[in-house]
Amino acid sequence: MQNLKLEKLRQYMKEAALSAFIIPSNDPHFGEYIQEHFMCRGWISGFDGSAGTVVVTLKDAAIWTDSRYFIQAENQIAGSGIELKKLKMPGTESMEMWISSRLEKNQSIGVDSSLFSFMEYSSLKQALNLFKIQLCNDPFDIIWNERPKLRFNKISYMKEEIAGESVASKHKRFVEAMNIKENFIYLISLCDDIAWLCNIRGTDIEYNPLALSFAAVTKSNTHLFVNLKFLDENTSENLKNEGVIFHDYKDFNSFISDYPFDVVRVAPPDKISIRNYNSAVKGGAHFIADTTRGGVVAGLKSIKNETEIEGFRKAMILDGVAWVKLLMYVEKSLHKGDKFLTEKMIAHKFAGIRLESPDYRGESFSPIVAYGKNAALPHYAPSGEPVYIKNEGFLLLDTGGQYIYGTTDSTRTIPLGSLTPGQKMDYSLVLKGMIALSLAKFPKGTRGSQLDVLARGPICSVAKLYLHGTGHGIGHHLCVHEGPQSIRMEENPVTIEPGMVISNEPAIYEEDNYGIRIENTILCKEWKENKFGKFYQFETLTFIPIDTTIVESKVLSGEQIEWLNSYNFSVCEKLNKYLNVEERNWLASKTTRLN
Repeated sequence: MQNLKLEKLRQYMKEAALSAFIIPSNDPHFGEYIQEHFMCRGWISGFDGSAGTVVVTLKDAAIWTDSRYFIQAENQIAGSGIELKKLKMPGTESMEMWISSRLEKNQSIGVDSSLFSFMEYSSLKQALNLFKIQLCNDPFDIIWNERPKLRFNKISYMKEEIAGESVASKHKRFVEAMNIKENFIYLISLCDDIAWLCNIRGTDIEYNPLALSFAAVTKSNTHLFVNLKFLDENTSENLKNEGVIFHDYKDFNSFISDYPFDVVRVAPPDKISIRNYNSAVKGGAHFIADTTRGGVVAGLKSIKNETEIEGFRKAMILDGVAWVKLLMYVEKSLHKGDKFLTEKMIAHKFAGIRLESPDYRGESFSPIVAYGKNAALPHYAPSGEPVYIKNEGFLLLDTGGQYIYGTTDSTRTIPLGSLTPGQKMDYSLVLKGMIALSLAKFPKGTRGSQLDVLARGPICSVAKLYLHGTGHGIGHHLCVHEGPQSIRMEENPVTIEPGMVISNEPAIYEEDNYGIRIENTILCKEWKENKFGKFYQFETLTFIPIDTTIVESKVLSGEQIEWLNSYNFSVCEKLNKYLNVEERNWLASKTTRLN
């Protein structure tokens, strides 16, 4: 069957004298989530996962994606004329090798200059140096007839009483952190960096409280590029008073192109498009790459102030109350014999419960409600067919909320009936790993890769392994996945510092059978200082009960059992005042002491 979308692109390619065209998953801001307007890879392939790159030649087409999406991609691209390439699997050609085997020397490869970062473009040129890389304008404006328009919404100002720091103070700290003597202009494309720096929030991007924006920061001012129609008087006045200068969103490229030649341009090379980079250095202006992991702003943003931390605590209590109500709903539905409870119904119910809080602003990511074997897929998304929940096995819930005080991300694996000894053992090992990381004490200078083994070790002790990271940073009413810190096996030079908020989510997945993941959010804080130096510890911020009825107590140490009992006690203590009698009794039944 002919893929008319591919044929439209190929016709464009012929007219532009291109032999191949590369379609990434990016937008011009290089964030995790993108608007429908930029979902060109999804439109042409039918694959709507978050990660993947399509390459189209005049005869062939292929898509590269990672192990999270092998099954989904295979199903969604069936019959499209696009071949699936499984990243990091034996025998899989790299994108560059695949292109090289199909093109002749000096043929042209097209890329949208606004969707490839300076770093990506440089790597591509080096890997494909036998060919011409041609920078193009967006072809999908021509070939995608019903393309969704860019969506802009109201931009709101986050008061200092919630943000914990003024825009002027953040600007001052940023300039100090840059430590550059010359006059510079720092170019920011990442919307969450801009939201933090300017204390603004928006609703332009699903799951992230962000406004589509660019920024250019000098030693004296921040230039903010947004759709000016959506700046209300209150936001404008507050930002003007903080030294922010406004420009229209579409004028960013021309602004940096026309900026005085003698001012040094600075940007993270992986977060500035090649289009904007070329405009910034037009005429030979000097460029300095910000090689700080994630960029200077990301490093500042990752250390939460006391107001932000207190906001997280408030958000976690609100979310904990919602979790109790949801878990009760699931249990009661099954006990009364409801045979029509589905994964999607549970996700919808949870969203409704959270909406009862006036401080709730939406989900922080697409909820994962995975029953039985579906939970063995770490990034499972329900298909069109309903999956009915039974009174047996495990139900995995991984979900989060956006509150004006903070962002939440939590996972619980719920036993719905009798379990096998193996299931109970796996659950207990995952719990043991989560508790081990929660109890960690470590010296200043420790990296996430050095802590990862604490959570992963109990699982590795039975020759099992989860392939995702153990922990990622979490934003303050911002993105649920935030850097630059992480806790994972792979090396990351960023050290874990006081004020960093991180997830803690070990897991075991048994393919076609079940999946178990338990996730809390933890805060790094100071512990002790002595002649050996400074030492840090974690505070657990999440307040959601951990079911003790299926825990094999012999797996846990005495210290770990005490942690679990103390944790569940604190959950009851924090949440009971917001619960009715029935809910308090239910919570007590799920948090009985483990001996």
